[in-house]
Amino acid sequence: MTATDPALTALSQGWCALSLLHGKIEAHIERALQARHDLSVREYSLLDVLSRQHDGEGGHLQMKQVADAVVLSQSATTRLVTRLEDRGLLSRYLCPTDRRGIYTNVSEAGLTLLEEARPTNETALREALDIAAENPELSPLVRAVEGLRVPA
Repeated sequence: MTATDPALTALSQGWCALSLLHGKIEAHIERALQARHDLSVREYSLLDVLSRQHDGEGGHLQMKQVADAVVLSQSATTRLVTRLEDRGLLSRYLCPTDRRGIYTNVSEAGLTLLEEARPTNETALREALDIAAENPELSPLVRAVEGLRVPA
């Protein structure tokens, strides 16, 4: 069954195409990040999300917020944080104002790896979109993605 199978509703066809595009992009980026930086897409995403934290009011994310940002369960996110911490890319410490809270920061090694991997991620994303744009089922979605402007 393809995204254009008449047995599927228009909504289902759109969802199938979107899912296919996402899978192709993620697989392409995964191969590039693994080959050049020994990072998975999830690891890269986690480092990226955590690198945007800051000190001060609301500057550190709770584990649920991190899990939502990297689209993983809280337990999977915790395991991912532990793996990156074991590699020296993250560190955890107690929140100074709430001893129940644990903050996670990207280490200098993690920031360096993230900056080295960022061009690989961007290049792989561009390549994956260019390849997908050649597929008539996916090209409208590629144009939609390219036209997105997400507020900072």
